[in-house]
Amino acid sequence: MPAEYQLPFELRHLLYFREVARRLHFRKAAEAVGVAQPALSRAIAQLEAALDADLLNRTRRGVEVTPAGQLLLERIDPLFRSLAAMERDLRALSSGQTGHVRVAFTGLAMATVLPPIIREFHQRHAGIRLELIESPTSAQLTALQAGEIACGFFHPDAPTPGVRTRVLLRERNGILLPAAHPLAKRATLRLRDLTATPFVLFPRTHNPGFYDRILAAFASAGVTPRIAEEVWPRANGVGLVRAGLGVTFMTPSEAQHLPPEIAFRRLHGPAPESRLVLGWRAAPAPDPALEAFLRVAGA
Repeated sequence: MPAEYQLPFELRHLLYFREVARRLHFRKAAEAVGVAQPALSRAIAQLEAALDADLLNRTRRGVEVTPAGQLLLERIDPLFRSLAAMERDLRALSSGQTGHVRVAFTGLAMATVLPPIIREFHQRHAGIRLELIESPTSAQLTALQAGEIACGFFHPDAPTPGVRTRVLLRERNGILLPAAHPLAKRATLRLRDLTATPFVLFPRTHNPGFYDRILAAFASAGVTPRIAEEVWPRANGVGLVRAGLGVTFMTPSEAQHLPPEIAFRRLHGPAPESRLVLGWRAAPAPDPALEAFLRVAGA
């Protein structure tokens, strides 16, 4: 056993001392813990010898707690309260009433399906702490396989070994552009209308599948894209569109609430499709808190 755990006393010594300190009476303390008074007195003496401190003063009027005894009492009271609550807390954890779930998400998830899921989850499972982390698809898949997150909202290229998924959203993208852009006057656009327009995208490594679908849509439209910037997270790309540096892709679900400086237009003809899934690690016995979250998310 490591030296840090080799203590010169046992839990029963602390328990006996606590009862005497609370009751200030050896006989009543012995009756409370169900031992003979001489055995309790010996245990207290053993504890004092182990700590090299006088914990109690025996007087004609009864028992007094010394300053050293008061310090020990303050240290062990939280310990015994914690031990007393352990069975209840373990029951709550195993039943999904308490716990901790780390959830990763992309900008598309937060702009569409995730807020109502979070709201319902907090209403139904107030005792479970939800930790939210914005992360690109590639990083989420790595984190899922390593067990660093419980589940994630991401955009898959193909099935990932050991990861189960549920499709939440599939939508064709439209174009997000500055409201002052000449093409914003049109009700709908085609990719070939944007031949001379710079695009704001994201690094391919973050979501190779969607990036390649974007390039495939351009190829189908006979257009070579002008990529002005590649930024992440999603909000940065939207910010650059607001600043007038270019246009970007967005789904209709994301475009529900836009500031007046930018506009959304649907695309006719070739357009990349966004696919959003909820993914979690396949495991023989999933964590109850994660199971509660997956139920709310409809997985």
